[in-house]
Amino acid sequence: PDVRDVAVGDTVYGLTAFSRDGGAAEYVAVPAADLAPKPRSLDHSSAATVPLSALTAWQALFDHARLALGQRVLIHGAAGGVGSFAVQLARWRGAHVIGTASARNGDFVRKLGVDDVVDHGTTPFETVVRDVDVVLDTVGGTVTERSWSVLRRNGLLVTIVRPPSPEWAAGRAATGVFFIVEPRRAQLNELSRLIDAGTIRPIVEAVLPLNRAREAYERGIRDHPRGKLVLTVVDEQ
Repeated sequence: PDVRDVAVGDTVYGLTAFSRDGGAAEYVAVPAADLAPKPRSLDHSSAATVPLSALTAWQALFDHARLALGQRVLIHGAAGGVGSFAVQLARWRGAHVIGTASARNGDFVRKLGVDDVVDHGTTPFETVVRDVDVVLDTVGGTVTERSWSVLRRNGLLVTIVRPPSPEWAAGRAATGVFFIVEPRRAQLNELSRLIDAGTIRPIVEAVLPLNRAREAYERGIRDHPRGKLVLTVVDEQ
């Protein structure tokens, strides 16, 4: 009775909070405030890739980094689920985008909007990248520590992997931020607008049925797919 912004029968999408069980089910209960109208131009499988990855990219670049026109941003894992959205959003904001990717994904991320591609298989990024305003780290491991050296003074490292070292940040006169994405209806509405306008698009590597969920998760870890793998619970009608 207290729901005002969505109605029975609306086609919606959203992010389930991490404090709740996951959404790999035919039905899931979520607060109405976390839902937004699904982009009209997307089918359900493509729309399912948006809330987690695109909200993460949005909140990293705009809520935490305050990315602005003309700034330089380095995006690690530019071909991945979060990275592919981050590249497109940074380009839309008017930033100069540098991205790390494998050799096979070089042309792919350029088409998404990367200005300078670093092949992480052959070139340590810290040997060719300098004076960036923002680093978005979706990879972790040694990449996090190595990223401090490419930041300008007072630059910002945003990571979604683990909290960065305060000592490393202080040594570079920079700031480090770790965060976990949160549901945000207003941001989903803006993402839907950008998608329906053709400004950004989701990348779907493959669509698999729910009974192949284990395979999908193992493949995601092993193969580092472009964009997202999607699980379908029921066939789309």
